[in-house]
Amino acid sequence: MTEHLLDPESVHHVWDNSLPPAVQIRSGDVVHFQTKDGSDGQLRPGCPAEDLRRLDASRFYPLAGPVRVEETMPGDVLEVEVLAMEPGAWGWCGIIPGLGLLAGDFKRPYLRHFQLEGRACAALTDRVHVPIRPFAGTMGVAPPAPGRHPVMPPRRGGGNIDTRHLTVGARLSLPVEVPGAMFSVGDTHAAQGDGEVCGNAIECPMRFSLRFTMRGGAGPQDADYWFTTGPDAAEAASGRRGGWFATAAVGPDLLENSRRSVRAMIAWLCREQGLSREDAYVLCSLAADLRVSQVVDEPNLSVAAHLPLEVFDHCDLALEP
Repeated sequence: MTEHLLDPESVHHVWDNSLPPAVQIRSGDVVHFQTKDGSDGQLRPGCPAEDLRRLDASRFYPLAGPVRVEETMPGDVLEVEVLAMEPGAWGWCGIIPGLGLLAGDFKRPYLRHFQLEGRACAALTDRVHVPIRPFAGTMGVAPPAPGRHPVMPPRRGGGNIDTRHLTVGARLSLPVEVPGAMFSVGDTHAAQGDGEVCGNAIECPMRFSLRFTMRGGAGPQDADYWFTTGPDAAEAASGRRGGWFATAAVGPDLLENSRRSVRAMIAWLCREQGLSREDAYVLCSLAADLRVSQVVDEPNLSVAAHLPLEVFDHCDLALEP
């Protein structure tokens, strides 16, 4: 295993499979990144909300990369393990006119600044504090179509997926569609709710480390990406396996995405856990949660079926009297 430090200036703002790699690695290597916030540094601590009207949209989503993984080919799966995430000292969340689920309801710019350094929570008011749970909103491999493509919306192979569960310990799996995978990452967040409904999370600079592993063979049928998360503190303390396995689908129809994510989970349960299709479907109804990762990256919205891994642990079926 080799560790690589990516030059913070090696950024791009579009998907393009012809971009030269910023770093070339082998399966199992670790890459250390440093990225700016999603505005590419256009917003500063204490700046007024009116600055949101002056943002240059062509600079949104500065992505670090691409990272080329040797001997990785279309049809393979790239596993990305999140090893470390360290937010910068400051972040912001704003309402940008024309952006967000309720863009017609909120037409004026609004901006909140957050101090993050050394803190477990970000203060919205004196009484309201949001736990800091950092992740990268955009992680993806290059698309197969030639030319320049916007970072938003997400697609097969990841992109601007805004999946808040991809924190330290998570393993994201992406179907590879071009030689070398050509992975890029950015749009780092200190906190976000499922949906990212106002169009922004706590956008912030970030230092982080990822491990890349090439996996042969296809993943769950119908999944555009999939991932596992580790146990939380309570699960780890109890000795339970904890964590989740999730299958995600992106597209313009939330209902169809929900169907595809569940079909992908059923396929995984049949292949990896030996369940019949009927029992897999029943288990999804009993234990899986459908979660909307984001609804603002039109036209593609994201749904993931999350299954708690503790269902595969031994359970004493006899209750205490």
